[in-house]
Amino acid sequence: MSDKIMTLHPDPAKQGVNIDRAKYDVVKAAILELLAEHGELTFSALTTAVNDRLQGTFDGSVSWYVVTVKLDLEARGVVERAKQSGQQIVRLPKTAE
Repeated sequence: MSDKIMTLHPDPAKQGVNIDRAKYDVVKAAILELLAEHGELTFSALTTAVNDRLQGTFDGSVSWYVVTVKLDLEARGVVERAKQSGQQIVRLPKTAE
């Protein structure tokens, strides 16, 4: 039996999902590495970049996992979502200085 994680959702009215911990960790690492490299990305660009990074090494729908893990990271305050020119931007939170 594989280890699972119950994800969170930033909207308290919605429930997260129970997913495989190893897949969660791989997608989370890819998201955080890409945001550290680029500062911020549109959600579409982030999904494409994670897909490119994991291509051939990931079993499952990368796009679905990116959505699920990104929502969990938002709910935990690890990443934030913003709107820019009508597009969803994903970035690491700005730190107070």
